[in-house]
Amino acid sequence: MFDTLEIYEALKEDFPENVAKKLAVLMGKVYTELANTVTKTEFNELKEVVRELAEAQKRTEARVEELAEAQKKTEQRVDELAEAQKRTEEEIKKLATGLKQTRDMVAGLSDTVGYGLEDRIIPYMERFAHKEYGIKVEVLDRRNIIYPDGRFDEVNIYIEGKRNGKRAYLIGECKARPSKRDIKRFNEVLKRVREQLGENVEGFIVGYYYAPDIERYIRERYPEIKMMKSFQFELKYGRKAS
Repeated sequence: MFDTLEIYEALKEDFPENVAKKLAVLMGKVYTELANTVTKTEFNELKEVVRELAEAQKRTEARVEELAEAQKKTEQRVDELAEAQKRTEEEIKKLATGLKQTRDMVAGLSDTVGYGLEDRIIPYMERFAHKEYGIKVEVLDRRNIIYPDGRFDEVNIYIEGKRNGKRAYLIGECKARPSKRDIKRFNEVLKRVREQLGENVEGFIVGYYYAPDIERYIRERYPEIKMMKSFQFELKYGRKAS
């Protein structure tokens, strides 16, 4: 703090009283102005800093609002995608159900055709079994082979009889257009039947039509399975059994 009286007393030692008084007053004014100038400058600087901080805060709040809006849109998009996925899963489920129904229908048609084949060739079975396998037929049936664990295989044609005085079995499978999958499955059935009835079990498959690769597949992979076409029975064993 500036002490005018103290300055005045010091100046009296070197200057006349009236001059010392004027100088002391003048120096007091200069000090006051200087102090005020520094305070205003600092205050203005402080206001500028506060203003900048306020602008920065305003921009930050605006950015936060933008981020919040972007997050809201993202969440809405996620909800839309989740809903779309849900609809897709429902459509897939419907398609799977439709596919299963189609497969069931095809399987039903295949079974119907297969049973039709059985009915056509059953009258020739005694002559066929005797001529091709040397079996004298005692049992001719369509039956299920039931295993000890409760499982079973449906057999299209089941023939049981004797060959050279020994029990023998002949198993037939009927398919409109046999596939590799059909052949593999039938071969597995024959394996299970042999485990149940003994090794003296043979098999044949009957179809309306065989694709060339299927005929080759049977001859090369399963030569022990006789391949027959439905029309051959009447031609080769033409006299129907009574």
